[in-house]
Amino acid sequence: MRYDLVIFDNDGVLVDSEPISNRMLAEYLTELGHPTTYEDSIRDFMGSAMHRVHDLIVERTGRRLPADFDETFHRRVFEAFRRELKPVPGVAAVLEELEAEGIPYCVASSGSHERIRVGLGTTGLYERFTEERIFSSQDVGRGKPAPDLFLHAARVMGFAPERCAVVEDSPLGVEAAVAAGMDVYGFTAMTPPGRLAGARSLFGDMAELPGLLFS
Repeated sequence: MRYDLVIFDNDGVLVDSEPISNRMLAEYLTELGHPTTYEDSIRDFMGSAMHRVHDLIVERTGRRLPADFDETFHRRVFEAFRRELKPVPGVAAVLEELEAEGIPYCVASSGSHERIRVGLGTTGLYERFTEERIFSSQDVGRGKPAPDLFLHAARVMGFAPERCAVVEDSPLGVEAAVAAGMDVYGFTAMTPPGRLAGARSLFGDMAELPGLLFS
């Protein structure tokens, strides 16, 4: 294998959370007087940290979101996760194959540590990750598309950036991985391939990923 470490994004890559969270975000923003469709949310916010939501709303409207926006949004999302969330089809088999080959992996997500834990725990994937292999944008000063999160994960895990592969499904995540000097594999299950043009390779089914990583 050409890599010493595989870094997975969480939302949309490990857990099939993007349809749920973007539906909830669009509904909540619309409720607050910022009309937003599901498609708008996917385009503008998928793969980003929460501060991007606040920043774009202020930029577009001059109005700030309520002080309890994040708390209310996460409460709604976590309730929906516990009812609906599933792992991304085929991702458990990918993790099993990496384990069989002795290849370390971790998760580096724009979401909070709580969001990551809820998502992985609800889908049965948490047991595959120790806390030492879970990284959040909360751990660094700047989230994606800055490279800080991926560089932090590689440093803590003990590997050079150029020896790391990143699995991402958002344009912001691809941009961050490229800026970190890492090869990135773009998962196109929810994202048009053209929006992940910076990736080394694109794939639409998790069953394809081991062949790309091991080739």
